[in-house]
Amino acid sequence: MSQLVDAAISRKELKGSNFEMTYAGVTSFMRRNYTKDLTGVDVAVSGIPFDLAVTYRSGARLGPRAIRQASVQLAELLTYPWGIDPFEHLAVVDYGDCFLDPHNPLTTRDAIRDHIREIVANDVFPLTFGGDHYVTYPILLAMAEKFGKGISIIHFDAHCDTWPDDEEYSLNHGTMFYKAIKNGIVDPAKSVQIGIRTWNNDFMGTNIFDAQYVHDNGWQKIVAQIKEIVGNNPVYLTFDIDSLDPAFAPGTGTPVPGGLSSAQALAIVRNLDGLNLIGADVVEVSPSYDHAEITALAAAHIACDVICLLAQQKARG
Repeated sequence: MSQLVDAAISRKELKGSNFEMTYAGVTSFMRRNYTKDLTGVDVAVSGIPFDLAVTYRSGARLGPRAIRQASVQLAELLTYPWGIDPFEHLAVVDYGDCFLDPHNPLTTRDAIRDHIREIVANDVFPLTFGGDHYVTYPILLAMAEKFGKGISIIHFDAHCDTWPDDEEYSLNHGTMFYKAIKNGIVDPAKSVQIGIRTWNNDFMGTNIFDAQYVHDNGWQKIVAQIKEIVGNNPVYLTFDIDSLDPAFAPGTGTPVPGGLSSAQALAIVRNLDGLNLIGADVVEVSPSYDHAEITALAAAHIACDVICLLAQQKARG
């Protein structure tokens, strides 16, 4: 009977799924094994409970916990629209959270970089939950060490996050991609930003598909353009939940009206097959501003679809 409950701590194998009471048990992401052992692992889900870089509402440090909790219903049935159990194809674990010292904030950059560095050193795909969006910068530092500079990003956001900031250790969730592009980590010509609806005088050469463009042109055209721009370049997917309209994601720090619907965002992510995806994150979920888990549910579905993309790719060989 032990296998019927708390599979996150009782399951013996990395692959496969167990039926559990949706409303009970250990809430790892989609009930995956909680472990720090990366042997034989394909994907490591982990949280970065950090929100000291926000410029408006705080609370995203509780995002990883909320996303995990919202994910339990996704572990109950075969995934939609995939119709598969991705864990038959992929060994996915919940690696827990990155340890941070909130009393020494200038240690944050290196702590996050080292956390991701350990994951990718084992040839494991990092799927990371923020936390505010600053966390993506040190993640990209670790990714560049592994895959080289000139990475592409597929960046969903209401904000471009390329405001100037020449201080390497400053904590600001609106300047990460300025630093990443300036330092050569990200190639802007091979990168896209989707859902943008705030102004910046310098988008630093990234390809902008603002929210209105998505509304006017539809997800099919957006997907085709993304694939043309990114090509075979190593690509990192970063999904700021505020790319969604506040009607679909109220639980975030800097909500902006006019954004994507959950349906639009999910359709784009679900069709990003064939790319050289090397890592992903979902950030800026702030549960204290959420209602009925709307935002956390959207974040969990985005993360699940990233796993399904990888599983589909592995199943095809």
